[in-house]
Amino acid sequence: MQQSEAIALIEKGITSESAQYWADLGCGNGTFTFALANLLPPESYITAIDKTQQHFPALSNGIKIDFKKADFVNEPIVLSALDGVLMANSLHFVANKSKLINQFENAFKSSPQFLIVEYDTTKASPWVPYPISFQGLDSEFSRLGYQIHKLAEMPSRFGGIIYSALALK
Repeated sequence: MQQSEAIALIEKGITSESAQYWADLGCGNGTFTFALANLLPPESYITAIDKTQQHFPALSNGIKIDFKKADFVNEPIVLSALDGVLMANSLHFVANKSKLINQFENAFKSSPQFLIVEYDTTKASPWVPYPISFQGLDSEFSRLGYQIHKLAEMPSRFGGIIYSALALK
């Protein structure tokens, strides 16, 4: 995915003009981490988490990215005072999505917000073991008291549609 596509998917989910602290769960090589860094106001901070070691260069726009090697699905992740959690193509690795959402709710400094990017499918594969369509995401988060807002969608290079959504409590 190109950086411009990643930005287009998540840009409507960043609305505050003040510095923010975000976690990127399952950051991979950083495509969406860098997209988020391009959208956040100066002095913002991102903790990027992945089970595979990653290296993020210093950015010139005043956004700090700190990498933490951890398996967010199977290890407890201790964070606090978050403004948001980004999960771009990583929620489909979580079998018990409600448990993960509830686990992170206490990490927010105020109202929880999850920025999600996923494939709009219900068909599992080795690369998407626990898929969550937009309808499934809406149902999952609504059960937990969240409001879901679809932000964008585009064709996936793997077929089908990739969407972004913001879950607010």
